[in-house]
Amino acid sequence: MFRVLAILTLMLGLSACTDATQDLARPVEPLGNFTLGHAIVVAPNVQKLLVSREASSEEWIEAVDAAIEKRFRRYSGGRFYHFGLSVEAYSLPPPVVPGKSALALRLTVWDDAAKRKLNEETEVIQVIQVFETRLGLTREEQIQRLADQAALQIEDWLRERMTEDDWFRAPGGDIPADAIVLPADAPVPATAGAAPPQG
Repeated sequence: MFRVLAILTLMLGLSACTDATQDLARPVEPLGNFTLGHAIVVAPNVQKLLVSREASSEEWIEAVDAAIEKRFRRYSGGRFYHFGLSVEAYSLPPPVVPGKSALALRLTVWDDAAKRKLNEETEVIQVIQVFETRLGLTREEQIQRLADQAALQIEDWLRERMTEDDWFRAPGGDIPADAIVLPADAPVPATAGAAPPQG
């Protein structure tokens, strides 16, 4: 946790501002044989950084889960993969306070058929947005923009892994007709590194 907070605090001096949902209106570019089975979002020890408005763990879980569902339910490959996500830290400065809006997550990707993690070490996803993006935004809009940007950065990272490490390329065939997609109320593990329920 200390390493995540240190890196995020350092990067608050940088900026990365984009409209994270513009691409959702374009035709879907396949992500190999990827189909999202279940995404588990937790926030057991989320930290507020610097001068920031408050946001509850429940708010972050809801926003991140919605952004993940919106982005990754578009894919219909031949194999189920699960996400374990942990919200680690955030910064939501008021519009008149200098600083950057920020969000840090940890991500683990599970291969359902192989019953194993694809990344042995959790990937740290960091979102930093510039001061100007906060002008005229409500706190809730800040949260949603950060969550949407995090989902986009996760997709970009998955595409890098597909290119560099052959993720989502293994023969998977079609998803069996009797395959079970986990329900939204499936039990949640204690951390993002824990094994999610299997499909």
